[in-house]
Amino acid sequence: MPELYELSVVEAAAQICEGTLSPVALAESLLARIDALDGDLRAWVTIDRDAVLSAAREREAEVQRGDPLGLIHGVPVGLKGIFYTEGMLTACGSKVNAEFVPAFDATSVAKIKAAGGIILGKAVTTEFASGDPLTDAHPWNLEHTPGGSSSGSSAAVAARMVPAALGSQTGGSTCRPAAYNGIVGVKATYGRISRYGVAPLSWSLDHVGILTRTVADAALMLTVLSGADDNDPGCLREPVPDFSAQMAEHDRPPRIGLVRQYFQDYATPEMWAHTEAVANQLAEAGAEVEEIPLPDSFAVIHSFQRIVSNVECSGVHEVNHRVRAADYGPRIRAGMEMGMIMPTSAYLKAQRLRR
Repeated sequence: MPELYELSVVEAAAQICEGTLSPVALAESLLARIDALDGDLRAWVTIDRDAVLSAAREREAEVQRGDPLGLIHGVPVGLKGIFYTEGMLTACGSKVNAEFVPAFDATSVAKIKAAGGIILGKAVTTEFASGDPLTDAHPWNLEHTPGGSSSGSSAAVAARMVPAALGSQTGGSTCRPAAYNGIVGVKATYGRISRYGVAPLSWSLDHVGILTRTVADAALMLTVLSGADDNDPGCLREPVPDFSAQMAEHDRPPRIGLVRQYFQDYATPEMWAHTEAVANQLAEAGAEVEEIPLPDSFAVIHSFQRIVSNVECSGVHEVNHRVRAADYGPRIRAGMEMGMIMPTSAYLKAQRLRR
C-alpha cells in the first residue's frame, strides 16, 4: 500500500470524498515528508503548519457533516513564491519584497480554496520569476539544478512533498523544470487562468503554470483554475470545459511531436541520441510519434521574447529600480535596464513578429 504522500491529486480527492482518507492524515504525511527531505532540497520558503492542519481539520469536518465538496477537497497544493496569499509572506524571492504580506488572495489561490484545496505553503522561486540562479537542489541529484524559475514547486512535486503546485511561465519557467524533474507541466492558453494577484514579470507573456505528477491531475487542476476574471483584462471569456471528462472521451494512444530543427543543431550528440532512443521506445509502446516542422521565424523568436520581456519588466519595476536598484539580483537588473534603453520601435517590431 502506497504512503499517503505518494497519492495523486485525483486519488486523494476521491478517497477523501469517499470518507476513506482523512485530510488531516494526508497533511501530516506531507509535512513529515517535507521534514525528511527539505533540509537537502530547500524547495520551500514558507509553511504555516498550524494553518495547514487547521484547514485540514475544517475540510475533514465538512466531509463528516456531509457538506458539498469541491473537486480537490482536502488536497494540499503548493504555490510558487510570486502568488499573493492573504496574510502570508510573499517575498517573490527578492529583497525588494522581503516583508510583503498581501491583503488578498490571487484569483488562482482563491479558486483552489473554493474547490476545497489546502494551501500547503510557498515554494522557492527565482527573483520575480526571472533568471538569477538559486541554491535549491534537484530531487534526484543534489548536484544538479531543478530548473527555474518554478524550481521549488517542481522539486516539491517530484519529491512527493505535495501532489500539485502552481508555477508560472514567461519564457519556459513551468515546462523547463517539469522536464528537468520528470513531472507534468502545463502552460495553458494565454488568459485561460487568471493572473490577477500573481507578481508580474511581463504582462503580455506571463502565464500561470500547473505542476503535477500525472496528466489526469493536470487536467483536474486546469478545470479548477480556469475561468473568466474581471480583475485580469487578458482573461478569456470562453466557457471552461471539463478537461478530465475530455480525457475520458478521447481515450487513445498519446500523440507526440518530435522536433529536429534548431534543437538537434544545438544538442550534444549524446543528448540527441537519447532523445531519438526515447522517441523510438515510445513509438514501439504504441504512441504516435510525428516529426513536426517549425517555421523559419522560430530561429529568432527567442530574441524577440527577450525584447518583450525586458521592456515590460522594466515597466513593472521602474519605480523600485529608481531607489532600490542594488537590491535586485544581477540578471533581473540587467534585463530591466536593457529594457529601459530599448527603442520603442524594437519593442513594437518584436510584438508584431511575435504574432
